[in-house]
Amino acid sequence: MFDYPVLLTPDNGSVLVTFPDIPEAITFGMDEAEALHHAIDALETALSFYVNDRRALPEPSVLAGYPTVRPSALEGIKLGVYQEMMRQGMRKAELARRLGWKAPQVDRLFDLGHASRLDQLEAAANILGKHIEVSLY
Repeated sequence: MFDYPVLLTPDNGSVLVTFPDIPEAITFGMDEAEALHHAIDALETALSFYVNDRRALPEPSVLAGYPTVRPSALEGIKLGVYQEMMRQGMRKAELARRLGWKAPQVDRLFDLGHASRLDQLEAAANILGKHIEVSLY
């Protein structure tokens, strides 16, 4: 769902990572494996800027032959719930009211650096008329 292609460019003995769809996400590593590992954090950090600014998340491009990077599972769920909230035009205050929560609880729910509980994300998804499915593959 949030598989973003990355460009890996040799850069003076290291590997530079950029995201065609997310110009804010830039990182590097000493080799390709390390660069891709760091790319997850860069992606999550850049996407948190979109959430904090209440902007729509960029759609991932499909670039054949390029590696992709996705956020960790919990952050992916948070981003999915956020994206659906935005799609429906619902504000965080309205989501908080429907959940019976205080505004800071909803803010933490979408904070990619906060370890939200899955049951809270499920409750928010249900309010939006959605459910969360988890699979291992």
